[in-house]
Amino acid sequence: MVFQKTLRYQNKNADLNYVTQQIVQQLQNEKYTVQSKQLPDGSVIQARKAGILRDIITADRAFTIKIEGNPNDFKVTIGIGKFIQNLAVMAVEALLLSELFLVVDIPEMLWTEHVEKGIIKNINTIIG
Repeated sequence: MVFQKTLRYQNKNADLNYVTQQIVQQLQNEKYTVQSKQLPDGSVIQARKAGILRDIITADRAFTIKIEGNPNDFKVTIGIGKFIQNLAVMAVEALLLSELFLVVDIPEMLWTEHVEKGIIKNINTIIG
């Protein structure tokens, strides 16, 4: 199974840089390790949470959030992806061509679904 969800927002006149910053801040407040990268058409945020259960399942997976579009018509895609070391210095072309989302197993899907619902709720609150 692929775990991915896309949200589309229209007529919000949202500052996408502000939205990105607020999502990063919210995830950091929830004790996630977060990295982000501005792209020509939006931004990518990766977040992962350390812990015993997380380390047992896999240490290289993270939530990947991609924000793309313009202030009045943009989408936010959330999924599970491989944690890319040094996202900030990675070539944009490589990031855009790589798979952001992976196949996940059932125990991780249950944990991921629980956390993903919280992230979506926070994003909807930030965007308004």
